[in-house]
Amino acid sequence: MINDKKIFLTLLADMLLVRRFEELVARMYGLRKIGGFCHLYIGEEAVAVGAISSLDLKTDYVIAAYRDHGHALACGMDPGAVMAELYGKETGCSKGKGGSMHMYDAGKHMFGGNGIVGGQIPVAAGLAFKIAYREEKGVVLCFFGDGAIHQGSFHESVNLAKIYNLPIIFICENNQYGMGTDFRRVSAIDDLSAMGKSYGIDGKQVNGMDVLEVYSEVKKLSDEIKKKPGPGFLEIKTYRYKGHSMSDPAKYRTKEELAEYRQRDPIELLKVRMIDAGQLDEAEYKKMDDKAKKISQDAADFAESSAQPALDEIYSDIFA
Repeated sequence: MINDKKIFLTLLADMLLVRRFEELVARMYGLRKIGGFCHLYIGEEAVAVGAISSLDLKTDYVIAAYRDHGHALACGMDPGAVMAELYGKETGCSKGKGGSMHMYDAGKHMFGGNGIVGGQIPVAAGLAFKIAYREEKGVVLCFFGDGAIHQGSFHESVNLAKIYNLPIIFICENNQYGMGTDFRRVSAIDDLSAMGKSYGIDGKQVNGMDVLEVYSEVKKLSDEIKKKPGPGFLEIKTYRYKGHSMSDPAKYRTKEELAEYRQRDPIELLKVRMIDAGQLDEAEYKKMDDKAKKISQDAADFAESSAQPALDEIYSDIFA
């Protein structure tokens, strides 16, 4: 496990930004500034932040599913461009045409955001194939949920990745629920990390509420893959504090269960750990929190002041 104050501060700041950004997104959605589907990342911050912080995004790549705002911010995408995309404005990272599920920035090696369950997994395998074909040193992180792991696209991609020894880490973000269904009701096994075994890939479960464990495990695995290419598989167990999307009141789970996971809040866990170690005090934490809130509000102000896409842009960037 790492013990580096500089890394700790970066992880804490990044998680705070994702949390405050998503809280503001929820408010703006309620004010009808944001429309369409919107899946919040509140509670899962340690997964994207911990995993992506361990990468070198000059050579490595990230691809995610529809709950992708946190991954976009963790990749260093401009919060203003992310918020403007949510608002459907021309200054958005996908020119306001993709919305919540289609965050994208090739320069940051963030390749989405995908609205189709499991649709990003073959694309991630393609990115890894590019790295292998060109004999580059990067690795691809492919994020998907516990629902997508039962899609054929997952099994075909994992099989292909093993055959060609592609440099890719398949990360199942198991937040316990596929929409409103407990994952145990629809999975023949509870330990999803075993899924890679049938394709000759060792899997491992990681505590997704502990950003330091996520960072350490992903860094260790990515370093190994860069030395000896081949696929890896992690089931990172996490929890979303909100519903599946903004339209979901999440009445399928108990107050007791939610309260239990609130005790494992990844931001609070790291904050307390740093305070106990004398690496942080409440005043410093408040300053970090205030900064995250200001960045988020500045992003909303930028989105609000940006123009709608021009009507004649409706067919641009479309191949057919």
